[in-house]
Amino acid sequence: MTAIQNARIAILSTDGFEKSELFEPRRQLAAAGAKVTIISLETGSIKSWDDGDWGEAVDVDMTLADAQVADFDALVLPGGQINPDLLRVEDDAVSFVRDFFNSGKPLAAICHAPWLLVEADVIKGRNVTSYPSIRTDVKNAGGIWEDSEVVVDQALITSRNPDDLDAFCAKIIEEVREGRHQREAA
Repeated sequence: MTAIQNARIAILSTDGFEKSELFEPRRQLAAAGAKVTIISLETGSIKSWDDGDWGEAVDVDMTLADAQVADFDALVLPGGQINPDLLRVEDDAVSFVRDFFNSGKPLAAICHAPWLLVEADVIKGRNVTSYPSIRTDVKNAGGIWEDSEVVVDQALITSRNPDDLDAFCAKIIEEVREGRHQREAA
């Protein structure tokens, strides 16, 4: 069990993230008292994709090369089409997601971010949701897809789109409070 005020939460992202899907979880989790760390492939800043154009940037706090699963209580994966598509071809990003899943700690993915869960081969037999356009990818990877604002399967938290952010963030906070889960093989 981890008090949200003591929680260390990682957000793994790169250029092309859906602006609200990074900024809103960062805001809500920080407002609840968590320490939120933006992790990316390189130092500097990463740019959002917002309404068909490059949007607001956010500073990177830590590179993926320096990130350790043991240092965080939860991992958040923002969506957008570009961001998870770029990350899912990076072996280190896929390994980090897989290792986080295997740790039993809360792992949250929204919109197109379940592509990373597919690539990490962690959704077979799990109840999940995603942006509707990747439903077939999720199902082909063995995920049990449902059209709900937030779906949780043993601290694996998924949501569909920015309209679901309040429920998504509330569920992350709830799962962090519950702590590590012993995930049964699906």
